[in-house]
Amino acid sequence: MAKIKIKQVKSGIDRPERQKRTLRALGFTKMNQTLEKEATPQILGMVKKVAHLVTVENI
Repeated sequence: MAKIKIKQVKSGIDRPERQKRTLRALGFTKMNQTLEKEATPQILGMVKKVAHLVTVENI
């Protein structure tokens, strides 16, 4: 399955609790952290909900 590289570029501070939980569920713990994830429908849905806080790159 395809992989994506996700980087958190904006803070979760002063965001709705749901978006904070989504960032945490993706595995982010700090700013400018980069993660590699499988491009499953579940992960892509979570990324879409916080697209304004992260950048996404296909691998």
